[in-house]
Amino acid sequence: MSAGTMPAPAAGTLVQTSPKIRVMFVIDELCEMGGAERVLIQMIRRLPRERYEPVLATFRIDRSLPFLDEVDCPLHVVPLRRTYGWSGLRAAVVLRRLMREHRTEILHTFFETSDLWAGAIARLCGVPVQISSRRDMGILRSWKHKLAYRLLSGQFAQVQCVSGQVRQYAVSTDGLAAGRVVTIHNGLPESRIQPDQGREEARRALGLEKASHVVSTVAHIRRVKGVDVFVKMAARLAARYPEAVFLVAGENHQPAHYAELQAMVAASGLEGNVRFLGGLNDVSHLLHASDVFCMLSRNEGLSNAILEAMAAGVPCVATRVGGNPELVEPGANGMLVANEDDEAAAEAVSFLFDRPEEAARMGENGQARVRDRFSESAMMQRLCEEYERLLPRERV
Repeated sequence: MSAGTMPAPAAGTLVQTSPKIRVMFVIDELCEMGGAERVLIQMIRRLPRERYEPVLATFRIDRSLPFLDEVDCPLHVVPLRRTYGWSGLRAAVVLRRLMREHRTEILHTFFETSDLWAGAIARLCGVPVQISSRRDMGILRSWKHKLAYRLLSGQFAQVQCVSGQVRQYAVSTDGLAAGRVVTIHNGLPESRIQPDQGREEARRALGLEKASHVVSTVAHIRRVKGVDVFVKMAARLAARYPEAVFLVAGENHQPAHYAELQAMVAASGLEGNVRFLGGLNDVSHLLHASDVFCMLSRNEGLSNAILEAMAAGVPCVATRVGGNPELVEPGANGMLVANEDDEAAAEAVSFLFDRPEEAARMGENGQARVRDRFSESAMMQRLCEEYERLLPRERV
């Protein structure tokens, strides 16, 4: 049964139609197109409207972001500077009113303020079901957040984690009952799972005609993403493959760290090999131009970038952290290396450079893995099943 599709009634049965299930999604901010934001938009767009009525609220927004055009439900901005004092009180009144106006039955929250602050308001409003979506292993939490999550562990009817590793973290760190924590992997639209669209054409589009090999990574410039390890790996590989090009696509979120990366590139004489492309709305050309995709992050929930690379048929080299091992199966669709080990990463990439037939086989296996286990349809079916299961029995 596809996501949200209800069984057909038997012939002659009197059909009683239930009102649509009203779901309010709340996310701390919509100011960049990160992995959580992409998945949230997917969920809203794919919820079957014959069964669900979604609404979205956020505390901060960048209206210029193009992906906001894909939000096909009411979108409310509740300005919030801090959760205490007059600012917090005013925002709480507005959010409470929105929950009541939309007659919210399921509150589905993303990130700390939405989980803890908006969740508390929903509880006071009597929202029947509260769901927290966990996308990472607490990399942005302060000590106050950690304490609050443990104290309020009983607040959520369910915690939905993006990977098994994140689920283990939620159970052990937040003191959650294991039965209330589930894993729902990210999923890609089936239209994104497509064969190579022409490596030479993709390289021409990026001005890479003279490159002997192309290695890419897609990650915002943050220390946790391990772009510095990527640059160290590039230095090792450039000594053996001087015409190889290493591409980094991602917005600069930590200028000081970006300056360090630029200094590393200059000190290693890699100005002609390493290119920072900034944020890209569409990474398809980048991926189809690549021989290998790398994700050398220090911490990861479940990488959408790896999923995109797998869907494009590119073999992946990734660190053995977070949900990466749930995506990359060593020897099947890529290779895993230890965190911080640029030498092992270089050896893995070199192995794939020197064995193009093996690399092509891994790329094909990656596509099949996304199609079988990480499709958007599979994600939405799991999500809708959990919504239906959590609702009060009399409501369903």
